[in-house]
Amino acid sequence: MDRRRLTPPLGLVVFVVGTCILGAEIAAARLLAPSFGASTIVWANTIGVVLVALSIGYWYGGRLADRNPTPEGLYRIVLLSALLLGAVPFVADPFLGVAVDALDSISAGAAAGSLVAVLVLIAVPVLVSGAVAPYALRLAVVDVAEAGRVSGRLYAISTVGSLFGTFLSALLLIPLLGTRRTFLVFALALAIVAVAGLARRRLVLVPVVLAALIAVPVGTVKGDVDQGERVIHEVDTEYQYARVVERADGQRDLELNEGQAVHSMKRPGTFLTDNIWDEYLVAPFAVLDGPPRRIAILGNAAGTTATAYGHFFGETRVDGVEIDGELTDIGREYFGMRNPRLRTFTDDARPYLRRTGERYDAILVDAYRQPYIPFYLATKEFFELARDRLNPGGVLLVNAGHPEGSDDLEQVLGATMADVFPTVLRDPAEDTNTLLIATEGDASAAKLRAAIGDLPPDLRPRARQAASRIGPRLEGGTVYTDDRAPVEWLIDASIVEVAAKGEGG
Repeated sequence: MDRRRLTPPLGLVVFVVGTCILGAEIAAARLLAPSFGASTIVWANTIGVVLVALSIGYWYGGRLADRNPTPEGLYRIVLLSALLLGAVPFVADPFLGVAVDALDSISAGAAAGSLVAVLVLIAVPVLVSGAVAPYALRLAVVDVAEAGRVSGRLYAISTVGSLFGTFLSALLLIPLLGTRRTFLVFALALAIVAVAGLARRRLVLVPVVLAALIAVPVGTVKGDVDQGERVIHEVDTEYQYARVVERADGQRDLELNEGQAVHSMKRPGTFLTDNIWDEYLVAPFAVLDGPPRRIAILGNAAGTTATAYGHFFGETRVDGVEIDGELTDIGREYFGMRNPRLRTFTDDARPYLRRTGERYDAILVDAYRQPYIPFYLATKEFFELARDRLNPGGVLLVNAGHPEGSDDLEQVLGATMADVFPTVLRDPAEDTNTLLIATEGDASAAKLRAAIGDLPPDLRPRARQAASRIGPRLEGGTVYTDDRAPVEWLIDASIVEVAAKGEGG
C-alpha cells in the first residue's frame, strides 16, 4: 500500500539516473579526447568500461535490494553517485596531467595506464548509478503478478532518460557549459533527487555546494600555464577546450585541449613563427613558378598561415576552412587575422572540398590533431579529391605530425599520396612534423632554391633551410583507403615502438 506511493518518485529516480549515466558517458569521451584523441579506440574503451560498470552495478544493486530494500537505501546510493560524479572534474586533472606527460615523453606504458585510470575514474560513479535500477525495481514490485509490467515501465523510463541525457549532454551542456561543468550538472541533478528522498536538512548542503562549483570560473579546473604566462581567453567550444596564452614577451599561442598542442601563434613584430607554419610560405615554390593566386587552408585555426600570406603575398586569395567556428572568432580578436583577401568557412575539410567549385594553386592541410588524426583525411579518396580541386601544376602540402623518432605515419601518408600524385617530396622541418609536398607537375629542392631571390627578404632564410632538407618521400608504407585506414592502430604501434627504443637505450 504505502510502497505503491513510491512508484512516481521511483519513476523520476530512474529517469534522472538514466539521464546522468549516458550524459556522463558522452562527457567522459570528451574528457579523454584532449589526451587520447576521439578515435574509435577511445570510444570503444569508454563504451566498454561503461557497460562493464553498469553490469557490475546491476548485479550488486540486485544483491543490496534483496538484503534490505528501503527507500532510504535507494536514495543513499543516488547520493553517493552524485558525490562521485561531482568529483570527476577535479580528480581527473592529475590523471590527465600524467597522460599529457606520458605522451610528451612517448612513454606508452604510462599513457595506457593513465587511460585506464581515467576510465576507472568514470566507471566508479557509473557502477554506483547502475545499482539504482534493480534496487528501484525491488521497491516497486509489490505483487509478483505485476513484476513484468512494473519492470517494463521502469526500464522504459530509464531508457528514455538515457536518450535524453545523450542529447542533453552533446547538444546543450557541453557546448554551453563545457565538459567539467557537464559532470557537475549531472551530479547536481542526482543530488537534488537524493536529498529530496532522504529529507534531511543538513544534506541540502550537497546540492548547494555542487551548484556553487558550477559557478566557479572555468580556469580553476583547467590545466595550469607556465610561469610568466597568462590565459587571456578561454572557451569550451562545440569541439574542444581552447585558450589563448600570452607569454611575457607578448607572444600569443592558441592552445587546444589542455595545452597539449599549439595550433596558432602570433609573435610580436613579425609574421613568422619559427615553426611549421613558416614552411607553408616557402614550400609551394618547390612546385610553382610564382606566388599562388588562390590557396585553401584546411585547418585554418586562428589564421597564422592565412595572416602571413596576407602580409607576404598580398595578391594571394585565401580560403580558410576551420571546422570550429569559435577558433575563427579567436583569430580575429586575438591573432590579428585581418587578411583582406581571406574568406573563412566553418566546415569540415573534406566535405568542404567535396562541395566547393573553386580550384586552387595550393591546398594546405593542417587539420591533423595529435595524437590521432581523422582517418578520412589520410586516405586515397581524400587525396584524389584534393587533386581534383587543384589547378594544373598545383601543389598539395600536408603537415604530417608524428611521434619523434617514428616514420610509420609519414610512410603511410607518403605511400597513399604517391598512389594519387606522381611526385611526392618530403621536408622534415621538425622532429615531430614533416611537410609532404605532392603534385602532378615537377617539384624539386632546386626549383625552390632558384626562387629564393624573388621571395620577400624575411622568407629567404627559411627557403634556403627548406631547400637543404627537401628530398624524396620515404619508401614503404601501406596505401590507406576509406574502407581500411587503421590510423589509430598505426599511431599506437608507433608510440609503443618509440617507447621500446627509449627503454632499450
